[in-house]
Order: sequence, then structure tokens, then C-alpha cells
Amino acid sequence: MKLILATTVLALTASAAFAQQTVRMGTEGAYAPYNFINDAGEVDGFEIELGNELCSRAGLTCEWVTNEWDSIIPNLTSGNYDTIMAGMSITDERDEVIDFTQNYFPPADSAYVALSEDADITGVIAAQTNTIQAGHVAESGATLLEYATYDETIAAVRNGEADAVFADRDALVPTVEESGGELVFVGEGVPLGGGIGMGLRESDDELQETFNAQVTAMKEDGTLNELIVKWFGEEAATFE
Repeated sequence: MKLILATTVLALTASAAFAQQTVRMGTEGAYAPYNFINDAGEVDGFEIELGNELCSRAGLTCEWVTNEWDSIIPNLTSGNYDTIMAGMSITDERDEVIDFTQNYFPPADSAYVALSEDADITGVIAAQTNTIQAGHVAESGATLLEYATYDETIAAVRNGEADAVFADRDALVPTVEESGGELVFVGEGVPLGGGIGMGLRESDDELQETFNAQVTAMKEDGTLNELIVKWFGEEAATFE
């Protein structure tokens, strides 16, 4: 009986240790090049490669979970996954609900894109719901049209529902390039937010410290900047 009990305890202990080594990483899978679903049906992008590298350096196993953007914070706090890596800007409002690591992408401009350079960026503007861009448009006096996904904001411009879309410039660059001249940048860039960081539950201090240490290491050895340039190009904002 003692042998059976001892074996059971060891099995449970090993199981618990394994569970602690697996981190469920929440992402949207719809915001290239930060995160997207590739042709093989797998999550891919800058944040996926970065997240896997952070986990590897920390001796953890990443398990990626996709979730729609508008419920991505509630599903973190309810325990559906352990982190958010989804192009999420660090803001005071979000920091009241969840915690963040230090930023793994520096503060960068948001921008307007339209079908012509003389588009009215004070008119009807499309933005993804629950983003800092949507908040900026709402405060700017323009008419805000909110959509659940980034792709829907681009479609709104193309079909004439909106005069322009307002989003992260780094997400808009490949969209504009792939449009073959159909879409163009309009006006000046607008700096918003404190950079992009990994979201965590406020109770996960140890996990936050673990990932902070690895982000710091990647900044110091230059590999984080290398990943940024790989996914966003030479003109992307990097860490000094």
C-alpha cells in the first residue's frame, strides 16, 4: 500500500511540474505581421517566433491559443490562457485590469490609410474595436466606425464605408505594399501608447518576472531587434 501511495504521489508531483512548464499563449491570429494563421493553418508571425524563443530561453513550453480580439482580455483573466501576445499596446486603462511585461516592441506610430492622399481623415474613420486607435479616433472628433477585426477595417475603406482606416503603421505597411497602389498613407503618423507588451494576470508575478528577464536578455544581445527587422523591415522602430 505504501508503495502504491508513494508512486501516486510521485506521479501527481511530476504531472504538476509538467503543467507548470507549459504556458498557454493567447493571440488573435489575425494581425499580420504580429500574428496570423499561415497557409498550413498554424499560428505564425513576429509574436509567435518571439514567444517561442522566450519560452525556450526560460525552459518553458509554449502552447498557442487563438482568441478573438474583443474578448482577449476577459479570457485571459478567466484562465483560458496565461499570456496575451497580440499586438497589444501598453496603456494605463488596460494596466488597471491586467499586468504587462516590459515592452517587446517599442512605441511606434499609428497611421491613416485611404484610397487617395486627399482623403478626409477628419471624416469617417475605421478602426478595430477596443484598440488605442479606436480611442484616439473617438477623441479626435472624427466619426468612428469600429470593427471586430483588422481585415474588416481595410474592407470598410475599400467598399466606401469609411474614408480611411487608422491602425498601427507597422501592420499597415504590408497591407499598403500588397495593394499595388490601391491604398496609400495619408497625413502624419500619430505616436500612441507605451509600446507593445505581453499581458498577464495580475496574480502571475513569477511568470511576469520570468518573461521580463528573457525580454531584457534579448534586448541586450540584439536578437530582439533582429526579429523586429526580420518581420517589419529595416525602417521599423527598434530598441537602442
